Amino acid sequence: MKFVISLHINPAVLDALTDEEKAAIGAGHGAFIEELKASGELILTQALVDPSQAAVVTVRGGQPVVTDGPFLEAKEFLGGFYLIDCEDKERAIELAARIPDAAIQGLGVEVRQVMFSDGQLEA
Repeated sequence: MKFVISLHINPAVLDALTDEEKAAIGAGHGAFIEELKASGELILTQALVDPSQAAVVTVRGGQPVVTDGPFLEAKEFLGGFYLIDCEDKERAIELAARIPDAAIQGLGVEVRQVMFSDGQLEA
């Protein structure tokens, strides 16, 4: 079964961390990625730039309109994700609990099953 583990960040929370805490998060993600590769459960992982660098695209009157910055006025933003293939939701939750962000108040880790992939409904 495929799952997306999404990482929701709050830039203010990240800014408040010490350099050592930030380094520990990075090292934790590196170790987690290696574990997922070794188990064969990692499909893809991506981290996203700060939401202030986002471009919001809408179409009005048939023409694209682009504005700078995040789409939503929110504290938390999608910071990245892991796409995994594992046995079941319980295993996906077990894996998500190993992500360093899950232990930091103000950061979020969410597990959602993939419903549609490559033109096919997932089982």
